[in-house]
This record gives sequence, structure tokens and C-alpha cells, in this order.
Amino acid sequence: MKSMSVHEFSATTINGDEKTLADYKGKALLIVNTASECGFTPQFEGLQKLYDEYNDKGLEILGFPCNQFGGQDPGSDGEISEFCSMNYGVTFPMFSKVDVKGDQAHPLFHYLTKETKGILGDQIKWNFTKFLIDQEGQVIDRFSPQTKPENIKDNIEKVL
Repeated sequence: MKSMSVHEFSATTINGDEKTLADYKGKALLIVNTASECGFTPQFEGLQKLYDEYNDKGLEILGFPCNQFGGQDPGSDGEISEFCSMNYGVTFPMFSKVDVKGDQAHPLFHYLTKETKGILGDQIKWNFTKFLIDQEGQVIDRFSPQTKPENIKDNIEKVL
């Protein structure tokens, strides 16, 4: 039986369009739960640098804003989108705000956390948890919020 992959999920983009992750088949993905008012928010800069460096080599970064950790992303999708582009020049795809833990968690994050246990078991502990996905949609690795984007370059290059 074929194992599941992230390509079986879809999500709403920050502009309100439904997007299937199957559109990213053949690309490596870095899926990140983000927040605009977090101590880790400056990681947007590092994520954008990774995107600039590796996008033409087959990497997509997908940002999923989440307000579940300390209420650190209270804005609307429009406000979040504007914040990310104005303050960090974000050009990688951003999605509509989601829950990443609990009963209301987006199904994609249920899948990601089931595939890669972290310090808190299958729970996401904070903003900017990062999941590296290969071109077939399989979860390869999980990185803590404290892991700076530039520190996962080697992992990304192995997948590419």
C-alpha cells in the first residue's frame, strides 16, 4: 500500500485561494508554522535567504501563520501578508492562518507531527517549527524553532 504524502493535502493561500500541495510534486518543501510577533520572527529573513538561494534548484518554502502560541500572530491574513513582505521581503508562498496543534489543527499538521515526533511527542511546541519534505512528499526531518534556517542548508542540499 502506498504511504501517504503531503501531496494529498490542500490548504488555503493567504490570498484566499485553495491550493493542493500536489502542485509541489517534484520539489523539496520546507513547511514552517510562522508568527509575526514572536522572538523567532526574524527567521523570516533567513527563510527568505534560503528561498532565494534554493528556489531555482527545486526548493519551495511554505509558511503557515499560527496564533496558537502566545497569541503571537493576531492579525488578519492581509495584515500578516503585508507584514511579511514589508518587513522581511517574503516572496515564498504563505497560507491562511491555521491551527497546528489540538483538535482543530489543519490535517497537514496532524500528518507532519505524526510522521516526525519532536520533544513534546507529536505536538508542535512553538512557532517556527520546520518540516523538510522530499520531492515525493515524504517527511525527511523536523527542526525546532531554535534551529536557524541557515543551519539546515546541508539538510536541504541533501534532499535537492
